[in-house]
Amino acid sequence: MVHLGARIEHVGAGEVRIVLPRRPEVTQQHGYFHAGATSSIADSAGGYAAFTLFPEGTSVLTVEFKINLLAPAEGERLEAVGTVIKPGRTLTICRLEVFAATGEDRTLIAAGQQTLIQIEARPER
Repeated sequence: MVHLGARIEHVGAGEVRIVLPRRPEVTQQHGYFHAGATSSIADSAGGYAAFTLFPEGTSVLTVEFKINLLAPAEGERLEAVGTVIKPGRTLTICRLEVFAATGEDRTLIAAGQQTLIQIEARPER
């Protein structure tokens, strides 16, 4: 996320919002935010949302995710929101939404769903 220039803007139990400011490095040939950047922040928002509900000593990995790109992603920033819709002991399901935003105006540009797995935390490498 550091490489993309994204930052966590909100953390709550079962919900995380990540913001990605517009920069040339995260856009594609037509000037829209790239689908790869859009998908990356959606995946991370959902992963961290699930992680907020996991017990200490565990970590999170994405098992799968599906995202639909609904509209061209243009604006000052993207806002990805991950929300837990079904917590579990092993697998957790999250809703993923990404909005293109300029000022206070937000447009839903991507929506998806994600499955995450709770694993034992590994030591830092």
